[in-house]
Amino acid sequence: MINPVLVEVLRGAVVESAHRGAIAVFDADGKPVWEIGDTARPVFPRSAVKAIQALPLVESGAADAYGFGDRELALACASHSGEPAHVELARAMLAKAGLDVAALECGAHWPSSHDATVALASNGNLPNALHNNCSGKHAGFLCTCVHAGVAHRGYVKSGHASQEMVRDAMQAVTGAAHDVDHCGTDGCSIPTYAVPLRSFALGFARMATGVGFEPLRAKAAKRLLSACMAEPFLVAGTGRADVALMQAASGRIFVKVGAEGVYCAALPELGLGIALKCDDGAGRAAEVMVAACMAKVLHADKALAAMLIEQAHPPIESRIGAKVGSLRPTAALS
Repeated sequence: MINPVLVEVLRGAVVESAHRGAIAVFDADGKPVWEIGDTARPVFPRSAVKAIQALPLVESGAADAYGFGDRELALACASHSGEPAHVELARAMLAKAGLDVAALECGAHWPSSHDATVALASNGNLPNALHNNCSGKHAGFLCTCVHAGVAHRGYVKSGHASQEMVRDAMQAVTGAAHDVDHCGTDGCSIPTYAVPLRSFALGFARMATGVGFEPLRAKAAKRLLSACMAEPFLVAGTGRADVALMQAASGRIFVKVGAEGVYCAALPELGLGIALKCDDGAGRAAEVMVAACMAKVLHADKALAAMLIEQAHPPIESRIGAKVGSLRPTAALS
């Protein structure tokens, strides 16, 4: 199946680029509510599933043992921008388990926040692993290991107890096998598995409702999604689409971006999960797709839908700030 064009990029009134993709919206019983394109095609979810990967942190008792609240749990689910608040919270999480930056095996990169990068460089400093957008997730992995009495060295490797807990959670929540034939390595060095896009939509519907979960997992899932919705800045950072979307309807929308044009979302009040993939991996097109999708699903709330539709039509500006074009969802999506 060739996926349809879902997003167009206009310069003036002329379509300059087009992005194809697929979208799955499912309820927690596995019923498809809305599907576009090939949702059976396996995709790597990348960072869009960090809330599921954080389940062992809560279920093991580590989060409670270290006194973690919404802020820490949100960071454990984050792809943060490396701003000072993100870095210091990741450092504090590690300290609760008696660890420091040296324990992180995610690697270092410059913050995605321009201001944070400039501040770091202007002081003559280089980034460390705490600036990695996944440092909160990795701090969660390490805290789980220490609390469970598991040797943490090599925690990113396939077969380590940490990643087995994560794989087990991913399989149980999505209902899809996470096997070696569909395994790759994520940017932060942990295993990532390609499974059908619709499986992630089902997984996030279950995360939003607890349907099919034992009480411990249902409570943990609700706690993690609630933490992200309460602290969206810690999930992403200044000016990020995830923050804008979650702030548009505080406590009603959970969204999480993944690399290569992936998004997952949950709408607890409707009991729905959403997963989408922009075929060419364009992040800006994926942002349009998720905003337009939620506007359609939440159409009954006219004020909220209007805000989401506005976010689905971001402007393109010249270097002097003049509007010279825009992105828009196609008729297939809107």
